[in-house]
Amino acid sequence: MFSLQAVGDSALKVNFPGVVSPELNAEIQGFCMKLEELAIVGVVEWVPAFDSVTIYYEPHKIKYKAIAEKVKGLRENSLPEKTAKSRIFHVPVFYGNEYGPDLERVAAFNKLDISDVVEMHQKPEYLVYMIGFLPGFPYLGGLDRRIATPRLKEPRKSMAAGSVGIAHEQTGIYPVESPGGWNIIGKTPIPIFDKNAEDAFLFQAGDRIRFYRVSKTEFEQIITQTENG
Repeated sequence: MFSLQAVGDSALKVNFPGVVSPELNAEIQGFCMKLEELAIVGVVEWVPAFDSVTIYYEPHKIKYKAIAEKVKGLRENSLPEKTAKSRIFHVPVFYGNEYGPDLERVAAFNKLDISDVVEMHQKPEYLVYMIGFLPGFPYLGGLDRRIATPRLKEPRKSMAAGSVGIAHEQTGIYPVESPGGWNIIGKTPIPIFDKNAEDAFLFQAGDRIRFYRVSKTEFEQIITQTENG
C-alpha cells in the first residue's frame, strides 16, 4: 500500500512504506512501468527515489484530485519484480593514485589493505536505487559494509566527472565535475551523462552495475576509443 501527498500545485508524491531494499525498489520500478502504461494526460514526468515516486503534472491539463484518483487505481496493480526493467552495466575503474585520492583513507579507516578495498568494491552487483544530486548521479546499494566510510569532513571544491566514491554505506559515480564530500577511490573513463544525447543518462533506477579494475593504459585506451566514437 502507498500514500499520496501533494507537493505544491504541480506535483504528487507517492510514498511507499517499508525499509529501503531491493524488494521495495522492484515494487517502485513496477509502479513506474504501470504509470508509463497508463499514459495520464497532463503528466510531464516522474522521478523514483528510495521509497517514493514524485509525479510532475501540468495543472491546467489535469487537477490533483483527478490524477490522485488515477494513481490510486494502480495501488493493487504494480508489476511483480520479475517483470521490472533491469539492465546490467560493467563499468571499468582505475583505482587509486591521482584518480583515487581517498583510497588510502578508506583502507585506513576500515583497517584494511588497499588491495582488499579494491577487491571488496568490485565484488558486489550494485542496484541503482535512484538518480539524483547531480544529473545522472547513480545512488548504488550493495556496498560491502567492511569498506563503508563517512563522508569527508570538508567537501572538495571540485570532483572530476567519472569519479567513483564511497559515502557511508553507498557508492556512486560523479557524472559531471562538481563539489562533493564522497571518498574518491577511483575513476571510470566511461561518460555517464551526455547533455547532447537523446537519453542523457547512462543509468536509470532499477539498473545493476558491476565495477571491474583496469590499468592506467587500459583507462587511457578507453578514453581514446570513446572520444573517437
